[in-house]
Order: sequence, then structure tokens, then C-alpha cells
Amino acid sequence: MSGDVLPEVSALAINVTIPEGLRWTDTRRGEEFTLTTLNVRLLPDGRLAAKAYGRPTGGGRGTYVSFPMPDRPELVALVDAAAGRASALWAAHLRLS
Repeated sequence: MSGDVLPEVSALAINVTIPEGLRWTDTRRGEEFTLTTLNVRLLPDGRLAAKAYGRPTGGGRGTYVSFPMPDRPELVALVDAAAGRASALWAAHLRLS
């Protein structure tokens, strides 16, 4: 690619494991889920958006359903730290293998 043309990046997302002590439960369609993972996306305007995913508390595979992330300071700090870590990992990439 020439130096004057920037590639268009359509999406940047990371998956973050929620530490045991920060996990919570939520209910969808009458089934309780324990939320264990955050999907964090970098929006075009530079803000971050996060959705939570998990498994049914009663066991089984369940469905892949997203839940809103509660506005808790410790979860916001987790997302911020994960975004910073992902940024450092991307910046240090070793090119395609």
C-alpha cells in the first residue's frame, strides 16, 4: 500500500473474561444466566461499547444472547484496562506469520 492511503478498518473488538468476583447474573426469556465474558467494541467515534455474554446458571449450552453491562465502576475499570492491554498488544504485533 502506498503511504498516503490509509486502510479502512471496519471493526475492532476484543473479548474479555470477567473475573469471578465481578460476575453477575441476569435473566432472559425466563432463564437465568451467569455473565462471564464481555465483548468490547471500539466505535468509529472512539468510544467503547460493551455487551456481556454467559451461560445458563442451571447448566447446559444455552443460547448466545447479549446482556447490557451494568454501569459499575469496577466493570468500567476492567473494560478500560482491557482496552489499554489490547492496544499495547496490537502495537507490538510481529506481522503476519
